[in-house]
Amino acid sequence: MTTSRRKLPALRGGLFALGAALLFGASTPLVQTFGAGVGSFWTAALLYAGAALAGGLSLRPVTREARLRATDLPRVIAMAACGAALGPVLLVWGLAHTSGTVASLMLALEAVFTALLARAMYAEQLDRRVMLAMGLLTSGAVVLILGSGQAAGGAYVPGLLAVLGATAAWGLDNTLSRGVADRDPGQVVLLKSILGVLATSLLAGAFGQRFPALTAALALFAIGAAGYGFSLRLYLLAQREFGAARTGSVFAFAPFIGAGIALALDPRGISLWLGAGAALMLAGVLLHLAERHAHEHEHVALEHEHAHAHDDGHHTHFHDAMPVGTHSHAHRHAALTHDHPHVPDAHHTHRH
Repeated sequence: MTTSRRKLPALRGGLFALGAALLFGASTPLVQTFGAGVGSFWTAALLYAGAALAGGLSLRPVTREARLRATDLPRVIAMAACGAALGPVLLVWGLAHTSGTVASLMLALEAVFTALLARAMYAEQLDRRVMLAMGLLTSGAVVLILGSGQAAGGAYVPGLLAVLGATAAWGLDNTLSRGVADRDPGQVVLLKSILGVLATSLLAGAFGQRFPALTAALALFAIGAAGYGFSLRLYLLAQREFGAARTGSVFAFAPFIGAGIALALDPRGISLWLGAGAALMLAGVLLHLAERHAHEHEHVALEHEHAHAHDDGHHTHFHDAMPVGTHSHAHRHAALTHDHPHVPDAHHTHRH
């Protein structure tokens, strides 16, 4: 294994997750700006139409990434229902009924839902440091809700509860997506987005929502391509390297990016409640990033297919002509016991 990968196994996944957070975080206040007056179903449909384009443009050759399989379809349908339909519709409705700055910060709770669901569904390890980080994120959200209850006579609270529902939907989407993290991210983004567009556009027609003006439609389409399409691709790559819970926690930087942009657009949202809630959430994210996990662990014999390279200490098989860089094919891992820093990626799913 290369020295950098052995000493800093989370760096690559962390950078992917931070890139995803930057794109998605910037999208939230922009959706509130350009989606004003647009129905929530059409807004979600346009966002994921852009995401579908991003997925199509980022498809990789079969020699570089593993293909989706028919058995993956139920999982991707569930991901689309949660992440490309329910989540964005709730977020858009919430943004129309609350402060953009506070709503952006509330999205940090997605990390909490993702971590708890990853623990329940995949038994990912959550040590005391991680649990404390989750507690700080939750405490920050409580402070933000209490502060919103003081503002505008509590009128912002229903919008924040809708945003809370969106974070729960996306937390489930994130956790489900771990099961296809080894597939071509472009394929996953494309199929999930198409399913989301079909669902939300049909709902828009059923509820009589009118298609928006061309300017708003193009803006939402572009926001979706960057903030929901290319961002999701980076998120899936991060899960491959980093595990579902840790990717969710690094992705929690997205709300601070969004809140910063929202404050730049409307600085009237600054308050002591906002500062206290943001400080608690930021402390939670930073605490989680400081995690280091290492112990002797056993790898059982395993055969699977995904993109990989031969410098990570886990892919030691040979080729007649060794490929350069990342490539994909079915391969077998022999049983192995060793000790090094690691995160719950596809090769470290052991229980503790």
